[in-house]
Amino acid sequence: MNNFISVIVCTYNRERYIGKCLEHLHNQHADKKLYEIIIIDNNSTDGTTEICKAAVTKYGETTFHYFFEPVQGHSQSRNRGISESKGNIIAFLDDDAFTDPDYISNLNTFFIAHPEVMAIGGKIIPVYEGETPAWMSEHLLPLVAAQDMGNQPKKFTGRKFPIGANMAFRKEAFDKYGIFNTNLGRKGSGLEGGDEKDVFDRLKKNNETIFYVPSVIVQHIIPQKRVELSYIRGLGIGVGTSERKRIQESGKVLNKVFEELYKIAGTGILILWYFLQGRFSAGIMLVRFRCWVIKGLFLKQ
Repeated sequence: MNNFISVIVCTYNRERYIGKCLEHLHNQHADKKLYEIIIIDNNSTDGTTEICKAAVTKYGETTFHYFFEPVQGHSQSRNRGISESKGNIIAFLDDDAFTDPDYISNLNTFFIAHPEVMAIGGKIIPVYEGETPAWMSEHLLPLVAAQDMGNQPKKFTGRKFPIGANMAFRKEAFDKYGIFNTNLGRKGSGLEGGDEKDVFDRLKKNNETIFYVPSVIVQHIIPQKRVELSYIRGLGIGVGTSERKRIQESGKVLNKVFEELYKIAGTGILILWYFLQGRFSAGIMLVRFRCWVIKGLFLKQ
């Protein structure tokens, strides 16, 4: 029995990419009856609104729904998308990510074949508008919201979890464990995060199965500014700030201290490995990013 899939695209001032994002969702090989596209416009002030509304009309064979969400915040937008969705599978896609033509079909096939899986993360291929930065490594791909764990499906274990640019859940995940925490996540052009990690932590604590599915593929556009040092610095501090909010709500400060010490030790091992390979810039960036996270975590900005 087929699923019905709701793909939620939250967008904010993304006139350069949102049209192509919606075009790729229209050009799926799957039967149009299998899915709907929920567009949540989170207070855009550029041409994003007009482009989205035009797509709803232009791609009439595909079920598009456009909603304007006045309360700023990525988590707020995602929650609005959940409330407007009709699917038993709810997928999230960034507004600068472009789906493979079999994205919907492969989502449907995997969830049918694996009823025990509550959520998945797909492969996210980075497409750099400029040159690939010399410091990039497999351990730093999450900095540009990219993820490639190989070509075989596998369970997310330990501290690994899907990335929000390409993730999907059974609707019951939100019914059982709650929606996104609106105190976390980006607001406007801010760089805080932690909203998706918070949801996946709830699933893991309740022993739900989360899988990496490499056949569910998107390409994610990486503008030049997202690989510049100032942006990465802001992102690291934003990650730390989000983690501080999470531990303040949970009260598990000591657990976080031990987790951070573990990450520092792991970073040290990786730095040594990169230096032995002559990949000095990758090792140095790991050090810098960990320092920026610690700054956001322990020092109020």
